[in-house]
Amino acid sequence: MSRRFWRWWGIATALTAASAVAACASYDPIVYTERVPYEWETWTPDGGTDGDAGPDSSASPGASAPPSSATSADPKGGAPPKTAERTVFPSDNFWNKDVSGDPVDPKGHKYLESIGLDTPLKADFSAPEPWTKGKPGFGIPFQYVAGDQKKVPVEFKWSKESDPGPYPIPDSPLIERGDDRHLIMVDKDNWLLYELFEARLDGGKWKAQSGAIFDLKSNKARPAGWTSADAAGLAIFPGLVKVDEVLKKKAITHALRFTVKSTQRAYVPPASHFASDKTDANLPPMGTWLRLKPNVAVDGFSQNIQVILNALKKHGMILADNGSNLFLSGEPSDLWLDAELKELKRIKCRDFEVVKTGELVTQ
Repeated sequence: MSRRFWRWWGIATALTAASAVAACASYDPIVYTERVPYEWETWTPDGGTDGDAGPDSSASPGASAPPSSATSADPKGGAPPKTAERTVFPSDNFWNKDVSGDPVDPKGHKYLESIGLDTPLKADFSAPEPWTKGKPGFGIPFQYVAGDQKKVPVEFKWSKESDPGPYPIPDSPLIERGDDRHLIMVDKDNWLLYELFEARLDGGKWKAQSGAIFDLKSNKARPAGWTSADAAGLAIFPGLVKVDEVLKKKAITHALRFTVKSTQRAYVPPASHFASDKTDANLPPMGTWLRLKPNVAVDGFSQNIQVILNALKKHGMILADNGSNLFLSGEPSDLWLDAELKELKRIKCRDFEVVKTGELVTQ
């Protein structure tokens, strides 16, 4: 769950007390594997989606509960490619990097203290909960589309830092429920990633706050200072915990995405953008890379959770947006067992260390 209420100065000033009360180095490639078909959430004519988010009291002040979301599927493009050699970004991309032996950031402990050393890790993705009345659980969905999927123009609020498109939006796209409304499409034929933030169909025209297009065959990054569909200027899709990786492949070979409540007005590589007006040097900057300490025992966890924890030891997780503290991003699915996902709460912030990645950028 991401919340960009500190992203722009105008947004920060709009968060009044009244609204707050009302809201009360070896590399392993990300290998493409065939996915399981399931149900998905669809866009409805009022610009919303076909269900409501379930309550979650752990959401940060000023932000609503984590958005419930659809399971990922492919309404238009058929099954994803089965070519084992195809990876999400090249094998030497930072997303696929083994950071288990990288040096620790000496300032990292202050970042962890600001999050709260006893703050538990939490899956921000799930299977459906009873209060959703059969609707999918929390998470960020995505869809695969064919190379000939019709592309449509998108009007952006932050057009100067958005890729103009057009974007291959299917007729009934999967959209994240909640305020962020991420819309993610993978062109499986041309191997391109399209991502939108706060995507809406308004008067027959698609609009979004920001958008980014990534060539999954290239290591090309966003320009310094640019956002994407994520606050840190990174791609969202490669950092998600995915069902086929955990339940079928039994391995996650890439870094993951997470959020915290408060970040500083700075970023470190691989991020390219900050989303805060806070200058407290004890707060983590966008791009902060956490790694589960090697001495954290994982053999007492279920097999599926061990897959996630082992990935956090080898590849870590990257701070990509403002949101609830230590919320780990993933796709929603009926196949998740929430009893297993709750095991992640046994991992605390003190169980992580911060990987040294580069110099702080404040401009």
